[in-house]
Amino acid sequence: MSDYVIPPPPPVVVPTADGRPFPVRRVYCVGRNYADHAVEMGHDPEREPPFFFQKNPDDLVTDGRFVYPRVSQDVHHEIELLVALGSGGRCLTPTEAEAAIWGYGVALDMTCRDIQAAAKAQGRPWIAAKAFPGSAPCGVITPAAAIGHPQRGAVVLRVNDVLRQQGDLSQQIWKVPEIIANLSARFHLAAGDIVLTGTPSGVGPVAPGDELEGFIEGVGTLAVRVTCEAD
Repeated sequence: MSDYVIPPPPPVVVPTADGRPFPVRRVYCVGRNYADHAVEMGHDPEREPPFFFQKNPDDLVTDGRFVYPRVSQDVHHEIELLVALGSGGRCLTPTEAEAAIWGYGVALDMTCRDIQAAAKAQGRPWIAAKAFPGSAPCGVITPAAAIGHPQRGAVVLRVNDVLRQQGDLSQQIWKVPEIIANLSARFHLAAGDIVLTGTPSGVGPVAPGDELEGFIEGVGTLAVRVTCEAD
């Protein structure tokens, strides 16, 4: 007889460069962390305190596909640095936060912009616009032990071989250790947590059939094809 009322779901894992899967606990995202993106979204790029939202662990997909949701007519790409924590804690200092990082990867924060705009207009949460199934395609996580802690490097996204987004990690308003330290003042972070750290300018729509190619210098690449639900 099972000890559970229903069978427990399988763990969500992301592949790593050393061949061992990384089990995911939670997924946190920081908004408007590049000044040029803040401007293109109609906000002041001044260094205001960071704000956060979440995706679900199983929103992370690693099969190279993004399934366009039927509920939206305006889905946008946002390329981001993914940070994977190997430990956690509360009220970490930036130095302690950096020491908690296990590795880095490349991810997309896919966003239903039409649903997000409607939620903003009504003062409602963004969950339906940000945390829908498959909304976080990501690549392999590379250990910090192998690449260090990248503080600068090109962040690039091409759609159908046309440049859409281009920035640099050095342009982040809040650096990665600061983001994690700030997040740890609000939540008890732990091993297995993923943090997406914001996107540079150039976000825009995708359509079924599009081929997305992302690159973060010193971290890795990501290739994703946009498909329909029936594909």
